[in-house]
Amino acid sequence: MNIIVTGATKGIGKAIAGIYAAEGHTLLLAARNQKDLQETALSLTTKHGNVVHVFPADLCKKTEAIAFGNWCLQFGTPDILVNNAGRFIPGAIYNEADGIIEEMIETNLYSAYHLTRVIVPAMISQKSGHVFNICSIASVKPYSNGGSYGISKFAMLGFSKNLREELMPHLVKVTAVLPGAVYTDSWSGSGINPNRIMEDNDIALMVLAASKLSPQACVEEILLRPQLGDL
Repeated sequence: MNIIVTGATKGIGKAIAGIYAAEGHTLLLAARNQKDLQETALSLTTKHGNVVHVFPADLCKKTEAIAFGNWCLQFGTPDILVNNAGRFIPGAIYNEADGIIEEMIETNLYSAYHLTRVIVPAMISQKSGHVFNICSIASVKPYSNGGSYGISKFAMLGFSKNLREELMPHLVKVTAVLPGAVYTDSWSGSGINPNRIMEDNDIALMVLAASKLSPQACVEEILLRPQLGDL
């Protein structure tokens, strides 16, 4: 299968890429840093022997998201699209820096919106495919210092719900993934015990499992929280 993963060089995206690489699938990866992409691709191919293609892009820019989508299509209709590109900037709505709302929406929502619009028509024509949108617990539960990030993740869940309804009759699946705290780079140096929160591979395992169901079954939402609850 051809698997697209954005934000593929760190955290959840890298874990998802790794779990599909272990199964021998062809990966189409995007991230902003070309060096990180090349190192990720080399690591995966060396360990698993699968094919990895990379495309450096800043997906919050519409033109680059569209360019990446069209590049992916040259390898055939993708089987799975994982919209994982995103960023967290803490703050409160009433006093966060000017421009944060635009940055959060462009990175956490528009990147997925524009890429999906390029990829999904091919899936519709093929009458198969699966879109995973990496949302957040912040998509359903506001929290202190969430600010515009929380707004963008609420919007991402809304995007997923609408897309699910639209693609249902075309036999294309849509799954919203809503993780709580996951130990990724954003938590390193925070002093948080890694055993207190989830591993990025926990999310990857759930995505893999949801993608293996029969064509007549669709997991619409995956909600994961640390065993001891949210922080």
